[in-house]
Amino acid sequence: MKLRQNAKHFAYRKALETPGVRSVANAGLVRLHTKIFTGKADPAHAEERKDHLDALFDATMDSYLRALQEGFSEAEAREITHIQANFDFYNHGWTEMMEIPVDELEAHHERYGDFFERWDITIDDPLGQFEPPEGLPEAPSTPEKLDDPEHPHAEGGFADDVYVETEEGDLVVGGQDEPDDADVSTAVDLGDEDIEAD
Repeated sequence: MKLRQNAKHFAYRKALETPGVRSVANAGLVRLHTKIFTGKADPAHAEERKDHLDALFDATMDSYLRALQEGFSEAEAREITHIQANFDFYNHGWTEMMEIPVDELEAHHERYGDFFERWDITIDDPLGQFEPPEGLPEAPSTPEKLDDPEHPHAEGGFADDVYVETEEGDLVVGGQDEPDDADVSTAVDLGDEDIEAD
C-alpha cells in the first residue's frame, strides 16, 4: 500500500501515546477519517455509513497503538489500520472506498500475518479482538459491487511492502524516521484540511 507520511503523522502518533491528549487526538482522527472516506463513498450511501465508520476507525486506533507497542514503524502500524478498513469495505461491498484492489487483499493480509493471527484479524473479521464488545453499528451493504468491483481510489502494485510518499513527493520503502520535532500540539489543533487519512 502507498501512504503519505509527514511530520503531522508523527505528531498524531505522539498525541495518541500521550495521556491527557490521547482522547482529543483520537476523536479528531476518527472524525477526519470518517469525513475522508464518506467523501469517497457513493453519495447515495455516504450518510448511512457514518456511524459505522466512526466506530470502525475508533477501533483501529487501538490496533495502531498495539502495533506500535509491538515494534512496528509508524507507517507499518498505520498501514495495518488501513488494511483492516479495506477488509471492512470489501465485506460491505463498498469497493469505491477501497485503497487497494480486491485481488491484493490476501497479499496485504499475509504480509502482516503474524500480527493479524495474534489478534484474530481476518478478511472476514477485520477488527478481530479490537472489535468493541457491542460490535459496530450496522450499515447497509452493496454486495452487487463485488461482481464487477470498481475502486477508483485504489492503487495496485504496492502489496509487497509499505511505501511512503514524502512531502517532497519521493517514494520511500518502509517509511521515514520520526523527526525530532514532532509537536503534539499540532496534532490536537489540526483542522481537517491539514492531514490526509492515508
